[in-house]
Order: sequence, then structure tokens, then C-alpha cells
Amino acid sequence: MIQAYLDPKAFQDVLERLMEPLRYQIENEDYLGIHLGESGAVYDTRRADMEALIRPLWGLAPYWTTKPDPVLQQTYIKKIVQGTTPDSADYWGEIKDYDQYIVEMPAICLFLVLHQTLWQQATSAIEREQVFCWLEQALSKRIPRNNWTFFKVLIRMTQYRYGRELDRAALQHDLELIDTMYCGNGWYFDGKEFQKDYYIAFAFHFYGLLYAKFMAHEDPTHAACFIERATKFAQSYRYYFDAEGVAIPFGRSLTYRFAQGCFFSALIFLKLEAIPWGEMKWILSKHLNSWMEAPIFTLDKRLSIGYCYENLVMAEGYNAPGSPYWSFKFFLLLATSPEHPFWEATPIKPIKEMYHLIKEGNMLVTTTADQSHVLGYPAGLSLVGQAHAADKYSKFVYSTKFGFSVAKAAETYSQGAFDNTLAIAYEDTYFRSKHEVSYYEMTASSVQYTWQPYPEVEVNTTIYPLDQWHVRVHEIVTTRTITVKDGGFSVPLENAEDHPIDCKGRKVVSGDLHSSILGIEGYHAADSVRPEPNTSLYANRTIFPYVTATLAPGTHRLISLVGGEYIKEESS
Repeated sequence: MIQAYLDPKAFQDVLERLMEPLRYQIENEDYLGIHLGESGAVYDTRRADMEALIRPLWGLAPYWTTKPDPVLQQTYIKKIVQGTTPDSADYWGEIKDYDQYIVEMPAICLFLVLHQTLWQQATSAIEREQVFCWLEQALSKRIPRNNWTFFKVLIRMTQYRYGRELDRAALQHDLELIDTMYCGNGWYFDGKEFQKDYYIAFAFHFYGLLYAKFMAHEDPTHAACFIERATKFAQSYRYYFDAEGVAIPFGRSLTYRFAQGCFFSALIFLKLEAIPWGEMKWILSKHLNSWMEAPIFTLDKRLSIGYCYENLVMAEGYNAPGSPYWSFKFFLLLATSPEHPFWEATPIKPIKEMYHLIKEGNMLVTTTADQSHVLGYPAGLSLVGQAHAADKYSKFVYSTKFGFSVAKAAETYSQGAFDNTLAIAYEDTYFRSKHEVSYYEMTASSVQYTWQPYPEVEVNTTIYPLDQWHVRVHEIVTTRTITVKDGGFSVPLENAEDHPIDCKGRKVVSGDLHSSILGIEGYHAADSVRPEPNTSLYANRTIFPYVTATLAPGTHRLISLVGGEYIKEESS
């Protein structure tokens, strides 16, 4: 219930519960990391274990500002000093180009700027110098030209706060690079113009607001700029959350879960009422509650890799066992006093338009009248070179109630888990779906795009949202015979009911979730499929309906009506 998360203590209690499975290992083992599992990442085990130790600082550092924990604080100080001491046997190591250590440095920086007095009292001048020398290695290293740019900015911010020499020209260069990624109305793109996802909220704006907080005197121009952009962004970002605080699942790094809400925590930290405090309180209270009720923990109560349950199938290559603790960014709001207006506010359910076009975010968002269900229709979003990119960015619709699926393989239709997308194959095997588009257009009532799953096949798709339904129109030109299958929304298989509507329609119902698809034109049959287990982000076993046709070489038009209805049954 929302009443459970209204005051600082309630949020502190959650953080404490989340830390409990890690605490003993941190305090009682000399190892300068936490080894949480054997699954691998693109970086080595030493870095993965250091990440697991340091990422909790995103929440612990704010928490300690009002509720000190001397034992754990001193343990972290000791381990940070040891890990950055070159002649120590436990030295984390020299920083390389594109090093994962660089990603973890900002959490250390946040601790240093929030606890400057504690840090100076607990360490010697030599130790402090060694820590800064280790951090400053990153400033000369090559990094991706994307949100990573903020890592160098935050290191320089920390230098400034400690009175160290600040390379203002280099800082200005980094800030200007960030400015080139700004595309208006509060939105950035993350390195490439078609890459927009939750990193805009939990990286660009989160870091920008930290900079605005701690560099307002040194750089009032950029501080004001980041504040203005965040204020604009809040007006559209609020649409991504339904009445239960659940955010639209799409894009990469979803294993960071409640980091989706940390943008609002950063607004609170800065005391920036970009939307009313009561609305922020509604969103964050509901958001945290929804995650704490989900089975997102391992058997020993650690945060798992996955989304709504433990799931390595959906993970990216940079998801190590400790990676989910990036979600602790959510707890930045704990670095505020109990008298902060956020804590004194009464939760207010946001008022939203039913159809809201977020042009700069490449998303048309629809919200039901009671706000219980939010659907996002993207156009022109993409990602290259990471796992499940087509599934995470290019499905026709993403839903807070139904989620989406990622492929386990693509030889058969069930392996591909092609919910809410058109899958095309030459001989009913090795299906391909929409990924990158050659053209797209968005209005307040439709999205349209042109795409080619094969060189011989071109598809022009137009989607018309209609509350919890939408119409799909595919105009297909092919020089080869193809099989097409257009999938609906996935629902949990447990206790699901599967109903033929007629020869060209299918409906599956699971609890409050009703998934329907009707072939209006061009389809020959309808059926349902049970995808491979663990492909859906929401349920470990699912089923969804689809319509299908075999198309000869030529020009074809396919039209379907697709419903993903959340129909809450009234209790008697």
C-alpha cells in the first residue's frame, strides 16, 4: 500500500533490508569486493566484485547523512583506501581505456562529497592523495562518447569540492560534449541519435542534477542549464509510470529496476519541484512498493539479475551479479531532512492526458482513464551491438501490465518469443522481426515506420492506438514467398484460458490480463503459442495469440486489431 512509503524511515527501512544480505561479508571479510555469484560479464571477476561492493554507496552515502552507521562507514573507508593504494596486495589496479572501474567511480565521488568531514578525519593526507590519484587516472583514459562523459565530470566536481586543481578547460570540453547530445524539451540521446531509454533519466539528468547541486557556485551557467532541462524532462517522464508506480519496461539495463525512479529522487535532493511534491510522492511510493512486492530477490535475499524475477536470458553482457545494486540511486532522496517539503506532502495521483506524444523521446504514450495501464509506442529507437536490441527497443508496443519478451533463439517461432511484433521467415523457420528502420513518423494518434527484415522484403507499418487496443496496418512488398506471424501481448501461462474468437482471431486470458488479436485483412488463420520459458520479463512461462499468413511474391496489405486489456475484477 502507498501508506507504507510516506516518511524517511520507511525508505530507510527498505535500504536496510536490502543491505542485510551484503553486510556480513562487507564487514567481516578482508576481500575488497563482494563475490555474489559465478555468472560472468564483459569485465573480469575482480571488477565485478568491486562493483558489487561500491554500487551500494549510491544509497548508503545519502542514507548516512541522516543516519550514520560508524561500523559500515569505517569499513568502506578502509576498503576504498586499500583498493586505491598501489603497493597494496589488494590494489584494484591501474585504470585502462573503457575500464569498468570508471563506471563505479561516481559512487565513490558521491560518498566523498556528501561526507567530506568524515573522510578527512578518517584518512591521512597520503591516503587521500592516493585515492584521488586513482580516480584521476580516468581523466586521461578513452571512454565511450555517451553518458560515460558524466563520469569524468563528476570526478572533476569532486576535485573542486576538495580544493584540488581543476582543469576547467577539460571540464568545459566534457560539458560541451554532453550539450551536443541534448535534443530538446528535456531529452538527450545517449551517444547516438536513435538511442533513448532510461539512461536519460537515471544517468544524464541524475548526474546533471548532482552537478547542479555541488557546482552551482563554480559553474552557475551549466547548473542552471541542467535544472532547466530536468524541469522540462519531468513533464514528459511522469507519463512513463502508471497509477501503481510501474514504469513502462523497454530498453536496456532493466535489471537496475527501481533506478527508474531515481530521477525524481534527484529532484528532491536538489529541492526542485519540477512537478508537485505530492505527485512525486505518489510515483515514488507506489514505484518502490511495486518492486518490493515482486520476486526480484535470490533465495538469500540479494537483488537478482533480471526484471520481475531472476532471469539471465534478458541480461546484457555488462550485467554482473552485483550490477543490480545500481538501483540504489533511488535512495538519493534520503540525503534530505525530515522537514523537506517532499516528506510533508500528501501523495497526489497525477493528472494525465490519454494520448501524449513525446516527440524528443520517440514515444507515443497512452494512459487509460484510471491510469492503471500505460502503453508506449516507440518509433525510431534502436541499439546496435547489444543483446536483444530488437526486442528491447523495436516492438510495436510496450506495456506496464504485460511487459515484453526477449528471444532465446530464432529457429522456431516459440523460441523467438515474438510478442507484439511481426515476425517474418522464408520457410517458417529462422524468423526476423523489426529492428532498425529506414523511415519513421509520429503524430499524437499514430506511429509509422519502414523496415526491412530481409533485403527482399520491405514493410511499412502504421500503428493506431485505441485506448487498450490498437490497429496495425502492414504494407508488405516481397520478391519471395514468406510466412508472417503477428503476435499479441503475452500473459502468464499459469491458469491461462485460450479461446478461438473465429478462424482469424484468438484471445488468451490470465487473471486480469486479456490479450486478443483479430485478423481484419490479409491473414489466413489465428492461433496461440507458448514461448520458451524465461523469455518474458514479467512471467517465467507465458502464452500469446497471433495471426498468420503465407504471402506470395508481390504487394500485400495486412490489418489486425490487437488488445492488451487490464480488466480488474471487482471483489465481491
